[in-house]
Amino acid sequence: MMTRVVPLAAFIAALAAAPLAAHEPAPAPAESENAIIVTARLSGAPMWTIDTPIGTVILVGEIRAIPKSTPWEPARLEEATRAADRVILGARPRISPGDIFRLMFSGGKLTRLPGKRVAADYLDPAQLQRLEALAAAHKKDYARQSFLITAFRMLREELRFNRDTARDASDVVKDAAEKADIPITRAATLRGEDVIDNLFAAAPSAHVPCLVAAMDATEAGPQVVEERAANWRRFNIPAVMANPLEAALGQCWPWADETLGAELRGIWVARIAEASAARGTTLAVVPLRVLAESGGVLDQLDARGFDIAGPAWK
Repeated sequence: MMTRVVPLAAFIAALAAAPLAAHEPAPAPAESENAIIVTARLSGAPMWTIDTPIGTVILVGEIRAIPKSTPWEPARLEEATRAADRVILGARPRISPGDIFRLMFSGGKLTRLPGKRVAADYLDPAQLQRLEALAAAHKKDYARQSFLITAFRMLREELRFNRDTARDASDVVKDAAEKADIPITRAATLRGEDVIDNLFAAAPSAHVPCLVAAMDATEAGPQVVEERAANWRRFNIPAVMANPLEAALGQCWPWADETLGAELRGIWVARIAEASAARGTTLAVVPLRVLAESGGVLDQLDARGFDIAGPAWK
C-alpha cells in the first residue's frame, strides 16, 4: 500500500496580503540592475520587469516540463540569479507523516469515483462517447477512475508531456540561489492537511472540465507539447495560453479550484506587492498561467499603474 501512497503524495506536492505600493515615476535602474535584466533575458525565458523607486522586480513566466529540444539557456538564468538580492519561488505543500497515513487509508477517494458510480453518471453523452473512444484507442479502462487522475494519465501517458524534459526555471533558480546563498522565499507554505482536505471535498463533477480539457489536448496530438514550448520560447504568450496542453493544466486542480486556486493567485499578488517595496533586485519565478491569464497578476499590476516591460500577454 505504501508504494501506491508515496507517488500520490508526490503528485499532490507537485500540484499544489500586502497592498501594492502606489505607482510613482521610477528612476532608471542602476547599472547592476540593468545587467541582471539583460542576462536574465538572454536565457530565452519570457519575463517581465517592473521598476520601482528603489529597485527592480523580474517576473519569469514558467511553464513546467519544457522539452529538452526547446532552445533556451538556463545558464543565463543561473547567472542572473547569482546577481539578484532575493528570489521568490512557488508555493509548496508541507506533507507530514500524518498526511501519508491518511492517504494510505483513504487515498482511494482520490483515485476512484465514489461508491459504485461510473463515468456515465456524470458525463453527457458526447463527453462519454469521447472518453470511451480514447479508452479503446489507448487500451485503458477509465469507467471507474477519478476524472482528475484520468486527465493526468492522458496528459502523462498519451501526450507524454513530462518525458524527456529539461530543468524547470524554478529548479534552475533554486539551485543557483542555494549555491550563491541568495535568500529564497516561498510564495507560501501550504499545510498538507488543508491541501488534501480541499481535494477530498471536491465532487467528481468539479473535475469534469479538467477531463474535457485533457481530452481536447489528447485528441489534438503530441505536437501540442512542442508547440507550447516553442511559443513560450518565442514569447508568444497568447499562443501558449491557448495551447490545448496549457489550457488543460489550467482547467485542472489546483488552479481551477475556486478556493485553493484563488488562494494561490492571491498569494502571488501579495508576494510581488512586497517585492515592489523592497530595495534592490527581486527575481520571482511565477507560473505563466497565473501571470498571463485574464485578470491575472499582470492584469492586476497593470490596472494599478505599474509600468510593466516585457512581451504582450493578451
